[in-house]
Amino acid sequence: MKGKNILVITGISGALAVGLGAFGAHGLEPLLIQNGRLDTFETAVSYHFYHTIGLLGLGILALIKPDWKGLSLAAWGMFLGILVFSGSLYILCLTGITWLGAITPIGGVGFILGWLALAYAVLKNA
Repeated sequence: MKGKNILVITGISGALAVGLGAFGAHGLEPLLIQNGRLDTFETAVSYHFYHTIGLLGLGILALIKPDWKGLSLAAWGMFLGILVFSGSLYILCLTGITWLGAITPIGGVGFILGWLALAYAVLKNA
């Protein structure tokens, strides 16, 4: 994945994180409180934002150092982590489908792999 593509995904991810966070805080708060899922939704939004910021850094680094191996893998790890970790928690909170909690850790592994791929890229290329 090239730096430009990472930054496009970052922009979309950031917009979604803001929109979902606002929707959860204002439109869904009574439902989330009633279902005991407010903390879960806040966790989903927080990790979504953290890793969107991580993607921003990766995109900028990929523009500066386009030949660095490992940056694309790092971006994919964070992107897939957002989709699976935060996405499964969003769906869990909105639908009550509890088995989705079982796939949430797979997204966490994506996050971990993304950060480790960044460390690898720095060690291998810097």
